Amino acid sequence: MTIATWLRSLSLEQYEKTFLDNALDLTILPELTEADLEKVGVLLGHRKIMLRAIAAFGTSAPATVPGETRWRQRESAERRQLTVMFCDLAASTELSARLDPEDFRELLGTYHAAVRKEIKRFDGFIAKYMGDGVLIYFGYPRAHEDDAERAVRAGLGLARGIARVKAGAAYLASRIGIATGLVVVGDLIGSGEAQERGVVGDTPNLAARLQGLAEPNTVLIDKGTRRLLGNLFEYHDLDEVEIKGFPDPVKVWQVLRPSAVESRFEALHTVHLTPLVGRDDEIELLMRRWSRAKEGEGQIVLLADEAGVGKSRMAAAISERRTARPGRVRRMPLRN
Repeated sequence: MTIATWLRSLSLEQYEKTFLDNALDLTILPELTEADLEKVGVLLGHRKIMLRAIAAFGTSAPATVPGETRWRQRESAERRQLTVMFCDLAASTELSARLDPEDFRELLGTYHAAVRKEIKRFDGFIAKYMGDGVLIYFGYPRAHEDDAERAVRAGLGLARGIARVKAGAAYLASRIGIATGLVVVGDLIGSGEAQERGVVGDTPNLAARLQGLAEPNTVLIDKGTRRLLGNLFEYHDLDEVEIKGFPDPVKVWQVLRPSAVESRFEALHTVHLTPLVGRDDEIELLMRRWSRAKEGEGQIVLLADEAGVGKSRMAAAISERRTARPGRVRRMPLRN
């Protein structure tokens, strides 16, 4: 591992030149403090991410081999939910037979660049390149509350983007499978650029099988992913499918496109909402502002707090109360 690959694993590769210019390598990394990182120009939020990662390392191992300083990294298996994507270049065997090897290598480079760009946009993690196949994690090393949604939006973007890459007289096509479930993220295996985090569980296998079932330029998802997406997308139900290696048939959907739903909250909460409790003061404050706005006195209210505390639920409650009174509500559409 190099300092560059360490920064890339944190999605902070923009600091690679900064680290190199200040002679900060892996032997120095365990000694870095927040003051050191601030001094070289690392932003506050990024300093916190780096310090958490540095804390995961053990003490430096002074044993040296020719041309390489090795140091130990404290590793422990971790159980977590992961959304796994397999992306594969369709008809790659025919392409490799038809094209000159150098041309095919250049084409693969273009394909990999398109994958990297789209995955980075949604903060996914490329775990491994396998020729024309790519293994991608959403939820590792950094978890988000919407990792399944990020994976599917990235998958749809990949299918569109790769289909615009020309290969001779034809265009490239991809097949994408996505699955979500519990896995055990274990020790690092391999070394150098081939190093990857071992992930144990059915989820990667299922994502790979779904990719194999997908038609060119399509995205298939499993039940675990579908459950987390609600009505954010439009789907084609493929019913239950027999999949090699799985004892029972697996429910599969093809994701067609993002839905036209305006409210992300409503798209993810398709069942009847439970009553809102303990927010009477806040609701009354918002309703008073609503009354003033109706009387011609413009009002702006900002609801701001940590994710998951109920901002969207409160907005839904206001909308419910407003239906009995005159007025108009406009919502910004989801960004696709």
